[in-house]
Amino acid sequence: MSTATTTTFAPAKVNVCLFLGGTRADGRHELVTLFESVGLVDLLQIAPRSAGPDEVVCDGVAGRNLVADALDALRAAGWAAPPVTVTITKRIPVAAGMGGGSADAAAVLRHAPTLAPVADAVVARIAAGLGADVPSQLDPGVSLGTGAGEVVQRLPDLPDHALVVVPAAFPLATADVYREADRLGLGRPARELEGLAIRVREAALAGAPVPAELVVNDLQPAALSLHPEIGRVLDEVRAAGADRALVCGSGPTVIGLFWEDGSARAAAARDVLRAWGRRAGVAAPARTGFLPSAPNE
Repeated sequence: MSTATTTTFAPAKVNVCLFLGGTRADGRHELVTLFESVGLVDLLQIAPRSAGPDEVVCDGVAGRNLVADALDALRAAGWAAPPVTVTITKRIPVAAGMGGGSADAAAVLRHAPTLAPVADAVVARIAAGLGADVPSQLDPGVSLGTGAGEVVQRLPDLPDHALVVVPAAFPLATADVYREADRLGLGRPARELEGLAIRVREAALAGAPVPAELVVNDLQPAALSLHPEIGRVLDEVRAAGADRALVCGSGPTVIGLFWEDGSARAAAARDVLRAWGRRAGVAAPARTGFLPSAPNE
């Protein structure tokens, strides 16, 4: 059991593709999605406390944090670690479709067994209950998410590439986007979703760039319906040279995917977008073994 303050890292995710199915009995949607972690990270300091309840400190983010929900669920499952203070330094944009809150919760769940015993199955169950993005971020990297995102198959790193990330000046609530997707009737039949899962898995295992026809986000029309100005950003990212441009997750962030000579081309596109007045940055994939975790000096 560790008593040191530890700094750990929570990488953002992108959805290289996201295919939407129907609504399940529990109210969540069936999905097929290819998650990829990227090197845009939140920093979490986890410090055991001598007494008192668990505490989460996250400056600039109002409301309850998924990290608090993760800690509550761990306690309810019998996790007997000393109380902790988790201090989060946000670098991942909030309500941007990049899974920042989910990444933070997953980081705490990854760290929990170092403070007190907790079974892997319990951690997995808690992650699945916290949202579609959390299970994939327990082991950051590339993974296929099915079910409502809680069924995760780890896959090899994709071929070299880079991404341009263009955050919006406004947030977009995930629940609002899914409601709009339902209103627009965007869900695919179960059989089609099953076929897409096979195609995405095979494409990711092939060791080649993911085919353009699979780099699709079914939530994109819903995000555009709620905020049509996202369409202009998609057009600008395409014009800047991206192989594919799409809304990231539930949005409103837009990403551009650059395969061959990805880093150089993405950097050039970032400069073009900034010249056009867009906030843009380059994100590299978080490769296998990316996550360090060490006691503070």
